[in-house]
Amino acid sequence: MYYNLVMEFNQITDTPPHIQELLIEGYRRMSPQQKLKRVDELTKAVQQFALARIRRQYGDISEREQKLRLASLWLDRETMIKVFDWDPSVKGY
Repeated sequence: MYYNLVMEFNQITDTPPHIQELLIEGYRRMSPQQKLKRVDELTKAVQQFALARIRRQYGDISEREQKLRLASLWLDRETMIKVFDWDPSVKGY
């Protein structure tokens, strides 16, 4: 099964196969703590890119509204309404 996932991934990436293998081997050598740290770092990077897009798109909005728009990219609409009284379908993402 793992082989099939690698094959499918290689079909949709522009990374050369030998580099892809190096990456996979590097991930295999990482400890669970290192993997979690990497996931945390990548998640924060994605959130920063999303926040930059929100700031560019909506301009001068409050920090609370920035955080709500960011949260609405990760949480489903029902949760956003129930917890934050924010409807992304109405107010935007």
